[in-house]
Amino acid sequence: MLQRTIRQLAIAFFCLVTSAANSFELTEIAPGVFVHQGQMALMTRDNAGDIANLGAIVGEEAIAVIDTGGSRAEGEAFLAALQQRSTKPIRYVVDTHVHPDHIFGNIAFKGTGAVFVGHKNLPRAMATRGPHYLSSFRETMGDLVDDVILVPPSLTVERETILDLGGRQIVLKAWRTAHSDADLTVLDRRSGTLFAGDLLFLRHVPIIDGSLLGFLAVVDELRAIEAVRVVPGHGPAVAPWPQALDAQKAYLDHLTRDLRADVARGATLAESVKTAGRGERPAWLLFDDYHARNATAGFAELEWEAP
Repeated sequence: MLQRTIRQLAIAFFCLVTSAANSFELTEIAPGVFVHQGQMALMTRDNAGDIANLGAIVGEEAIAVIDTGGSRAEGEAFLAALQQRSTKPIRYVVDTHVHPDHIFGNIAFKGTGAVFVGHKNLPRAMATRGPHYLSSFRETMGDLVDDVILVPPSLTVERETILDLGGRQIVLKAWRTAHSDADLTVLDRRSGTLFAGDLLFLRHVPIIDGSLLGFLAVVDELRAIEAVRVVPGHGPAVAPWPQALDAQKAYLDHLTRDLRADVARGATLAESVKTAGRGERPAWLLFDDYHARNATAGFAELEWEAP
């Protein structure tokens, strides 16, 4: 009886994993380069935190995963879908930054033997923000957060690191404080595919969790990267490069210009947040969820600029 029950549970688990893998869309955008497009939404229990774009690059010997999703459930679905595409070992899991929609799925990859990689600031960011993230997202994610254990990187990038997947090299670059203080990009040299993480938003309004001026500077520096396509952190799975930067640059420029004008005329933070950059609203999704926060952070940064 016990053996029969165990066998039935094993079959049920296999069916569950197989079903999740089949429903988890993973698109090959270039030979050996796979992307999962997240929903344009806030993290909830209904979407299992599946709001960020995730990726994988398959070399001759091994695989690198770029971000793992917003829950263990999403991470497991990603892993199962990826294993249907390739039987090669996962050698690296690269976290592009600290936000929960990109790293809560790490625990699903813990047992693969992969080396976890991130910006030099990522361990500190995980340690300081992690407990708050786990607590605050319980309200919207419910028991999906119970299974999340943050996995810090054992390999960190201070400036630039090249990883070899066997005949296929990927370039990891750590950036100054911009979207966050731990932004990392991944460039696949063979296909010319850049994974920008949240240094690039398309259609989803950009989020400033680091520095408005830093974000603007990094956008200009990103243009120098030689690539043919980009995978943004949020938005369509793939876009032409570097044209994909234009809309985000316009948003950040507009917000900066308005905030500087408000500071110069002596407007208060409360007054400025109601008007600065509001002309960008028609161009972006989730504008009302994030723009006021961006304007607040930008105002606090710009009011201390030298006259």
